[in-house]
Amino acid sequence: MESTAFIKGLGLGGSLIMAIGMQNTFVLRQGLQRQYVLTSALICSLCDAMLIALGVAGAGILIADNPTLLTIAKWGGAAFLLWYGLRSARAAWKPAVLNPDAKPLAPPRHAAVIASALALSLLNPHAYLDTVVLLGSIGGQEIGIGRILFAAGAMLASFLWFMGLGFGARYAAPLFKKPLAWRMLDSVTALMMLAIAVSLLV
Repeated sequence: MESTAFIKGLGLGGSLIMAIGMQNTFVLRQGLQRQYVLTSALICSLCDAMLIALGVAGAGILIADNPTLLTIAKWGGAAFLLWYGLRSARAAWKPAVLNPDAKPLAPPRHAAVIASALALSLLNPHAYLDTVVLLGSIGGQEIGIGRILFAAGAMLASFLWFMGLGFGARYAAPLFKKPLAWRMLDSVTALMMLAIAVSLLV
């Protein structure tokens, strides 16, 4: 039964994390550009782990029962999603390109990458719905050590996914030598962020 809880957490956590989202596109971009890949993947997975732990410990029920917290999360998250979506839409008009023969661009400041990873992980309302509320409510039904193993499985799924996405992105680099690939990535990101923001407000 204890191993079942771990596998359940691993499977459910993986299925939620693999869906395209802000963290995934951010880590993918860092991996494609080979800039602070470990930092971005590690921060996203650690933030997920923290939220999963809070959810399994009972924070999901607290948030769901507090209208003030839900309102703050809704408006704050929508504002951030709108800003990020518009930034991605702007980038789609002037897509990047991976050229191994060109002089490499100066990488972004490490502090800026850290701030972006934290913001995308902690200001994303869907992260709270998936990790704190959904995983927390399911994992909270486990008894004793099963609850810890469920959380550990979900955390492991997050860690493996972000590390694999970040360091495996180099294999997709040939595709992103074409501006069209970047334009499609930024366009999908922009549409997704704007749609989520509107759904929160409506």
